[in-house]
Amino acid sequence: MNTSNELTSATLPLVAPRRALPLPLLEAGLVVTWSSGFIGARFSIDYAPASLVVFWRCVVVTLILFPFVVRQLRQTSRTVLLKNAGIGLLAMAGYLIGVTEGIALGVPAGLAALFADLLPMGMAVLAAVVLRQRLGRQVWAGLLIGLAGVVLATHDALALGNAPPWAYGLPVLGMLSLAVATLWQKQAPASQAMGLLPNLWLQCFVSTFAFAGVAGWHGSLAPVANSGFVTSVLWTVALSTLGGYGLYWMCLRRSSATRVASVLYLSPPLTLLLAWAMFDEPLSWLMALGMAVSTLGIGLVIRGEARQAQKPA
Repeated sequence: MNTSNELTSATLPLVAPRRALPLPLLEAGLVVTWSSGFIGARFSIDYAPASLVVFWRCVVVTLILFPFVVRQLRQTSRTVLLKNAGIGLLAMAGYLIGVTEGIALGVPAGLAALFADLLPMGMAVLAAVVLRQRLGRQVWAGLLIGLAGVVLATHDALALGNAPPWAYGLPVLGMLSLAVATLWQKQAPASQAMGLLPNLWLQCFVSTFAFAGVAGWHGSLAPVANSGFVTSVLWTVALSTLGGYGLYWMCLRRSSATRVASVLYLSPPLTLLLAWAMFDEPLSWLMALGMAVSTLGIGLVIRGEARQAQKPA
């Protein structure tokens, strides 16, 4: 059963206009907008706790999208809503809470980002162990080479930090949460598919309650009355949520989970480049070399999957 094709067909009214866009163009947009999330978090720490920013980010998204999705939500069965709500909790709340809380407890941002960027490897291992999916040697080689590129690119930004030992597991758990959500979404039957905007609204809606709990634990849920907080929320609403998560699910409908995750290997070096442009943080040749190595690894993943797809079943 070709789940990707079935998902695309099930949501044809929403997906059809975007089919004209080449997949590599969508993937390029995904890398840029996904990287913007780390930049938004970096910018926001001077104005408000990260948990408060992600809480209000979800609140704003649910308010903006609701008029456009309410009719489709009413026509969707409770079973489908509950399934997609579960995926949303894992993909958004689980991932972001794991990363942001790890950083809040003292895990250095560079190390937390590296753990989060183990997503392609985590997804591949889960697919092989749990779903019994077989990946070719070239795909595994590409994933390992891509990871090596990430380590090279982020080498200068890595530090051990003073967090309690268990806190270092939070970004890893966040990564695994997104990996499980991705594979769950990819394996779901076409009959349980939702349109892109209703799905994104539902994920933000259910995640709002999880973020409210975390942000409330740290303090007040009231927004901070300064322009920096407003800018942080609007930045993450437009780029990180509507852009990053929107393009993530869009690309997932067009290609394999392994390919989509592997493309995110380019996120760390691009994040460092954006940090240099916006915050004057230093660059190094290792970053450029790491991006080149990651690009090579992604190319191997794409070619390996294409070769595997051509083999007779």
